[in-house]
Amino acid sequence: MTPDHSAEQLLDLAAKAGAEAAEVFQSQSQSHPVFFEANRLKQLESIQTEGTSLRLWRGGRPGLAVAYGPVDPEKLVERAIALSYLNEPESIELSEGSLSQSYPDLGTLVRVEQLITWGREAIALIREVYPEILCTAEWDCEVESTRLVNSLGLNCSHLDITLSSYMETEWVRGDDFLNVADGQTEHDMLNPQLLAEQILRRLSWAQENVPSLTGRVPVLFTAKAADMLWGTVAAALNGKQVLEGASPWSDRLGSMVMSPQVTVAQSPSEGPFGCPFDDEGVPTRPIVFIQNGVLQLFYTDLTTGKTLGSGTTGNGFRAGLNSYPTPGLFNMLVQAGQGTFEELVRRLDRGIVVDQMLGGATGITGDFSINVDLGYRIENGEIVGRIKDTMVSGNVYTALKQVVQVGGDGDWNGWCYTPSILIEGLSVTGKTR
Repeated sequence: MTPDHSAEQLLDLAAKAGAEAAEVFQSQSQSHPVFFEANRLKQLESIQTEGTSLRLWRGGRPGLAVAYGPVDPEKLVERAIALSYLNEPESIELSEGSLSQSYPDLGTLVRVEQLITWGREAIALIREVYPEILCTAEWDCEVESTRLVNSLGLNCSHLDITLSSYMETEWVRGDDFLNVADGQTEHDMLNPQLLAEQILRRLSWAQENVPSLTGRVPVLFTAKAADMLWGTVAAALNGKQVLEGASPWSDRLGSMVMSPQVTVAQSPSEGPFGCPFDDEGVPTRPIVFIQNGVLQLFYTDLTTGKTLGSGTTGNGFRAGLNSYPTPGLFNMLVQAGQGTFEELVRRLDRGIVVDQMLGGATGITGDFSINVDLGYRIENGEIVGRIKDTMVSGNVYTALKQVVQVGGDGDWNGWCYTPSILIEGLSVTGKTR
């Protein structure tokens, strides 16, 4: 039984079982990751997953059942009906549709042989400069298809191909251990030369260990590290957090919530994680959430948008097949500013660069205290070496009101595109000798 036929069959069986509304969400993925360890090709894998989620309402009570692999339609409907008896009645929130919508495929399929070639090339470029370094890497091409069908006539689907690479280097220098990592996520092409250059640049900055700084110190977050700030921003923009009163911005629409240098948006068509519709079948769209520091909009799903009175923004996503849709962000873009990373460094007489960190999660409160896993000291506009045993503390909301400059560079960190960002002063503690 193919997934296309199983979806319609599930809807038909659900209606015959007394469900007044139903929805089928199907997801399939296939990937071929290539792993390198200690500078050599270690293994190849082939991973395939397939899942079907049935959500229905019977007597106004919702029921959700999930099957992985082949689907037994009768049993899946029976399980969803049985679970509906355990839930309280709720309003039915489904998207309507009249035509079958199949969106253009995104991304370029890359063969395993090409992934191996890219991996070997990146490792060779790094070891040409630092032959004593050990490289671990993973290169992958993942194909994922999604289909959503419901009893109100909605029928939409799309296929997405994502290319990703991650490389980690280990440099043991006596009793000193240095770990530098970076990666790429793209739709059409990976660039092993660029990845190697990014890692080599960090290795050159870290050749010498130097004392850290203490007190209130200007901190420059690289594009790789800056996503720590935007995770809190994404949580504060969540309409569900607004309804629960957890977001500090619940009553701040139209107000200045951060530096006027900062603009935060969403773009469905840009980046490696674009999607034409959310997990409720609502078409996604470009949205500006924060314009030059001013809060414009929260993101919502169908239920949250109805409660807030703003309607859905097309941001209803599932954490997994066995989850109900909830507000979620994808392709979050922080607008780049002016100046290269090197120009931001030259602005500082004294400061530190944060590039990799331990304990980067901040939560909705915005308070953070992070151990700098990889950082550098700036003196007289130059990076003079690597700092160790250093901790940076502060609050995200406060820090984003003290932005000195947003860099003109930028990179994807998972779902978030962010440039480097220079913060006026954060609390820094570390060994000064």
